[in-house]
Amino acid sequence: MTALANRLIIPAMPHNVVRRTVVSAQLLVQLAAEHGLAHEAALRDTGIDGPTLIDPNAEIAPAQELQLVRNLVAHLGHVPGLGLDAGLRYHLSAYGIWGFALLSSPNFRAVADVVSRFLDLSYAFVRFRLGDDGSAFWVDMDDDEIPGDVRQFLLERDFAACCNVIRELRPGGLPIRELRFRCAAPDYAARFAEIGGVVPVFGAERNGARFDLADVDAPLPQANPLMSRMCLEQCGQLLSRRQARTGLAGQVRERLLQTPGVLPDATTVARDLLMSERSLRRRLEAEGTAFRALSDEVRQTLAEELLTTADLKLEEVAQRLGYSEPASLIHAFKRWKGMTPTAYRAQRRTSGQDGPPRTTAS
Repeated sequence: MTALANRLIIPAMPHNVVRRTVVSAQLLVQLAAEHGLAHEAALRDTGIDGPTLIDPNAEIAPAQELQLVRNLVAHLGHVPGLGLDAGLRYHLSAYGIWGFALLSSPNFRAVADVVSRFLDLSYAFVRFRLGDDGSAFWVDMDDDEIPGDVRQFLLERDFAACCNVIRELRPGGLPIRELRFRCAAPDYAARFAEIGGVVPVFGAERNGARFDLADVDAPLPQANPLMSRMCLEQCGQLLSRRQARTGLAGQVRERLLQTPGVLPDATTVARDLLMSERSLRRRLEAEGTAFRALSDEVRQTLAEELLTTADLKLEEVAQRLGYSEPASLIHAFKRWKGMTPTAYRAQRRTSGQDGPPRTTAS
């Protein structure tokens, strides 16, 4: 697959620990029930009980949904295309304010920007990379970090859900010009073509889809600039609330933020919190995170803030974040956001325009 000149990278599970609404779990339990799997079996070891499942305001951790998926695969893995069946249940209405932000976007390029900034408000486990190489628009679907026992199901689910959303954003959808999957062609391979609108290539190096730039930049029928700005603001507020740390993870994050220029190591933080480093790591694991993930999260948050709000040179930003040289910051930032700090700063400074600007390599 052609390499992208720029890609917007959204990290997904298992490193994603942002809580999500219970709606996705409801859809999966309904699917299980239609195949004869009782709620108790579907929810086993998830920590999700009956009242939580029907509570419209309930939120769960991604790890809980991952266990639910494991239960489905363990009991119903013999059902051909089960993941595709699951994905087709995800409509725009299931995503709340994130879905409205997509719906009111001016074009699919702007939709890609919403996805890149707020994918944690969806239910995706696949890590998406989106961008153009000057001649076409590419969407890579990276499933490398998804556990192997549920990888095929979640790839199918997130692919089908993505196609569903595209069709609901514009009648007739967005024509996929090329579709590739790295898995071998399953017995139900024809269903991928039915959902995607094009015969896919299986056994490819990567999972991905190619779109024409003209289609990506064509206006969407329900575009609404005022509604779009309001939805994006609400998405930002909602994501901030869900990212807020509680428990021990919150204490660790607060400690890391106290001295952002010299981030303490796990031994120091454990000592400050009056526990052993082993206990610190074990308790963080129980909360679905890790010390390294929290350190990375703090650095990313501070880097985005400094690049967006402070008129600092790259060397100064790197120094404030505790990096010995700008190259280390650039390497880390590419891993976080799929672009250089310079490109990110330029994009955010022009984000007030209709739709996101086309990024260029720095």
